[in-house]
Amino acid sequence: MKWSESTWKEIQECYQSILNMPFIKELSEGSLPKDKFRFYMAQDSLYLEHFGRTLSLIAAKITDLHDVLAFMRFAENAIVVENALHESYFKDFGLTDKGVLEPACHHYIHFLRSTAALESVEIAVAAVLPCFWIYREVGNYIYEIQNTVDNPYEKWIATYAGEEFSTAVDQAIAICDRLAENTTEETRKKMNEAFATASRMEYHFWEAAYELKKWK
Repeated sequence: MKWSESTWKEIQECYQSILNMPFIKELSEGSLPKDKFRFYMAQDSLYLEHFGRTLSLIAAKITDLHDVLAFMRFAENAIVVENALHESYFKDFGLTDKGVLEPACHHYIHFLRSTAALESVEIAVAAVLPCFWIYREVGNYIYEIQNTVDNPYEKWIATYAGEEFSTAVDQAIAICDRLAENTTEETRKKMNEAFATASRMEYHFWEAAYELKKWK
């Protein structure tokens, strides 16, 4: 069994919790209150800036040149392509300011950046993988179950359920599997831990948006 297959099984409880969240349910129905989506988009836009920098840091550390190019493209997409989607949503939903990093987003991006900077590249790649993989699975899940005409969140759903994004996810998974196969058992264990931690942070990111959690 590949590293990714066994690790994905280990976070199934977390993943199922994400699918059962009110945020995801209401997003798929198109009934999610707009203030919650605006909070989410503002935080996600800030997140993507830091995520792109994290991916660039991984690109600078990874050995294989094909993987370097892959992570450079991932970083570009995070900063340029997906921020373009956010800008269109800012107009659609009346957002003018991203605001500040609120607790869930702050903790998540600092975990990723510190992992990319201080841990081995294998662990860093494992830490960023849930942001790719869980988003694709959630996007596909919503796309399959939604039955709402003119869902105001259709563009978001289409992005993460799209073939182009899925190809990038497959590439990230393949890189992680190859790195895991060629490293030590101890490093693979730390990869598992980083993947699980980031998966939990994905849950809390959406939870924070639904509950509008801010610094006190």
